[in-house]
Amino acid sequence: MDRRQFNSLPALGFGLYALGPVRHATAFGLADLSSTEANQGLRTALERGALSAVGLLGRPGGFLDNPKVRIPLPGFLEDAARLLKAIGQKKRVEELEVAMNRAAEGAVPLARDLLVNAVKTLTVTDAKKILTGGPTSVTSFFADKTREPLFVRFLPVVTDATRKVALADKYNRLASKVPAGLIRKEDATIEQYVTRKSLDGLYFMIGEEEKSIRHNPLATGNALLGKVFGAIR
Repeated sequence: MDRRQFNSLPALGFGLYALGPVRHATAFGLADLSSTEANQGLRTALERGALSAVGLLGRPGGFLDNPKVRIPLPGFLEDAARLLKAIGQKKRVEELEVAMNRAAEGAVPLARDLLVNAVKTLTVTDAKKILTGGPTSVTSFFADKTREPLFVRFLPVVTDATRKVALADKYNRLASKVPAGLIRKEDATIEQYVTRKSLDGLYFMIGEEEKSIRHNPLATGNALLGKVFGAIR
């Protein structure tokens, strides 16, 4: 951040007030926050949320064992999956579901450096959007900055993990025959579908961490986060 951006951070005060009144129990107020504290508090919150999400999802079971982000079979494949299970192919269906989620777990750690770099590029405009944008504005910030490059980065990892499963190839052949409009363009292959859902899960978990910080910043154990986000509640 250049000097002009840094020095304009006091202007963010109106954004802080816009998020709601300061509780009377708070021992400090917005006037006590310096531009340095406001800036660093936001950066700390951004990085904390991103790294927490990566840590939770980028491990065995991160997707597979979490019903909030577990990747299901693509919609139009559900009927086919039920039929396969009915004729004794349940194991093959489960193999594909596991492979999809394992692929996501293997790809998510690749997001770490891009997410951290996004934090380093935080501008005053970004900060205003975060402070006035509601409970998931941090999530929106990351999605806007990183979704496209992360898709490119995730796709080869997901492809390598899913190509070993026979049903994945069958899905791709089936999807190629589905009439236009009945399947999302970005879900035309199992690899694209899993990559998209991996990113959805990542941003969802960043949003969960953001909500937690905003709801109870003192619980983070970080004094700066407690001060900055405590002042905007």
